[in-house]
Amino acid sequence: MTFRTSGPFPPLILDDVRGAQKMLSGVARTTGMEGSRHLSSLVGAPVHLKCENLQRTGSFKLRGAYVRISGLTPVERAAGVVAASAGNHAQGVALASSLLGVRSTVFMPVGAPLPKVAATREYGAEVRLHGQVVDETLAAAQAYAEETGAVFIHPFDHPDIIAGQGTVGLEILEQCPEVRTIVVGIGGGGLAAGIAVAVKALRPDVRIVGVQAAGAAAFPPSLSAGHPVALGSVQTMADGIKVGRPGDLTFPLVQELVDEVRTVSEDELSSALLLCLERAKMVVEPAGASPVAALLSDPKSFRGPVVAVLSGGNVDPLLMQRVLTHGMVAAGRYLSLRLRLTDRPGALAALLATLTVADANVLDISHVRTDPRLGLTEAEVELHLETKGPEHCEEVAAVLRDAGYLVRV
Repeated sequence: MTFRTSGPFPPLILDDVRGAQKMLSGVARTTGMEGSRHLSSLVGAPVHLKCENLQRTGSFKLRGAYVRISGLTPVERAAGVVAASAGNHAQGVALASSLLGVRSTVFMPVGAPLPKVAATREYGAEVRLHGQVVDETLAAAQAYAEETGAVFIHPFDHPDIIAGQGTVGLEILEQCPEVRTIVVGIGGGGLAAGIAVAVKALRPDVRIVGVQAAGAAAFPPSLSAGHPVALGSVQTMADGIKVGRPGDLTFPLVQELVDEVRTVSEDELSSALLLCLERAKMVVEPAGASPVAALLSDPKSFRGPVVAVLSGGNVDPLLMQRVLTHGMVAAGRYLSLRLRLTDRPGALAALLATLTVADANVLDISHVRTDPRLGLTEAEVELHLETKGPEHCEEVAAVLRDAGYLVRV
């Protein structure tokens, strides 16, 4: 089966993906497939996690980068390669180049997380920090390519890249032949397009659902318009799918082969990341958790067995801390409230004793006596509590009200 691409490249076919799979033998890992009892119970059918977060370099990006660089001529290899990325693509290009003996230069934004910058250097690339946003970094890399003759390695919009990423789809069919739905995050579309090319050629009955962050969802308006549409701005914590315009090659493949594209909110991404960590014991970046976020947002709408692709695990520790906190809030695990007390000795101790009865853990407390809005004998207390979930939050508030406190959540 042949699928069309636009531009000067020949159509992509299943044999391209199979050829990429042979090329990646001994280079890319055949990542594991883990069942999730929790997600399975929500969906009402088996749910499996395809763990590309455990791939070399921490994401699927090595697959496409290696296939692309392997296809260069000797003259092109001698000129070296250049890429622009805030993280995963940078590391994939760096390692692939090192394995193939090709010099690589990677441009990264000035504010790129230090662990990702360090990892890219350790994989063998020369890292140049340029620009505050990825668009500026991309322009610098393209200018470098024109000046030096280095080959620009696009993060998603090249047939070799798409074929390399499509090997994930072949592995899914081998590991879970009964699969009925595959859920995968979409940024520029390389991974979703590659998986779709492989899977639809062999199993056209499998439903493929793409997932975008609501703040960087370029595919829905593009699909409505019938051509790639650039967003005016993108804003999401999921930097792995933070792309403002679909690729010219990936768009027609997604349009033809991906059955549906959904969007998820930042709260849903946070909750999904937290679930991956708590229930699956998987460190997953927000982009990698986007398929899980889609499952959590509407679990009964997926026909099982379902495979959710965890596309990457390269999350900066500082972002992880913020995202986990955000996820705890979104999951109802934190409760913030204010209440007023009579300003007398023992009043605060009595409040804390009541919270002990409610089995709530106090994370932070602020006791104010000097606010002019308070009465002469009043004090205000602001509390931040750790709870067991939304139902426990309601129980804690009810216990405080029953004890006579006026509670404002």
